[in-house]
Amino acid sequence: MTGPLVIAIDGPAASGKGTLARRLAEHFGLRHLDTGLTYRAVADRLLAEGADLNDVASAVAVAGSLDFDHLDVSRLSAHAVGEAASVIAVMPELRRVLVEKQREFARMGTGAVLDGRDIGTVVLPDASAKLFVTASPEARARRRVLEIAARGQHMDERTVLEDLRRRDARDATRTDSPMRSADDAVLLDTSDLDIEAAFQAAVDYVNRAIAGR
Repeated sequence: MTGPLVIAIDGPAASGKGTLARRLAEHFGLRHLDTGLTYRAVADRLLAEGADLNDVASAVAVAGSLDFDHLDVSRLSAHAVGEAASVIAVMPELRRVLVEKQREFARMGTGAVLDGRDIGTVVLPDASAKLFVTASPEARARRRVLEIAARGQHMDERTVLEDLRRRDARDATRTDSPMRSADDAVLLDTSDLDIEAAFQAAVDYVNRAIAGR
């Protein structure tokens, strides 16, 4: 094996890709970046400053100053931040800045695991291994409600389901870098899999990809 080991994981919200990415990073001794948090970090700063979410210049300026090693996951997991992030994520200028910073993160050291919506297609098209993790909207809504409940909050499952479907539609139909599976990605449907089964399937695939390098 030569060069850094770079694993790209894509898929819609609450599909399980984040959990898998963290587990794979730990298993293979790699750094991990949830690229969705980079958009959330920009949105969170804009919200905190009372800036217009449609102000491209402000979003780009915030993105350029982000430190990916110090993202507050707890703060950035707020529902309102996620909604705002989905709005600004359609900005091509913002995406260009964040994508370059994400690529720099992946190239450092022995490699990294990055998860998001366009990692295998846009950010890291030459990744060592690519996974597209998906699940039914209903299964994803149930998981998201449980995640929210674990933080001591409550949301109606039907509301969450409608929200996920709206976000899927925005992500899949946006002009710049729409969410889709890379042609050479392995599809992993986690609708009926627990985390251990999904993790083992992912590890087996990555091992095969490493062996083929």
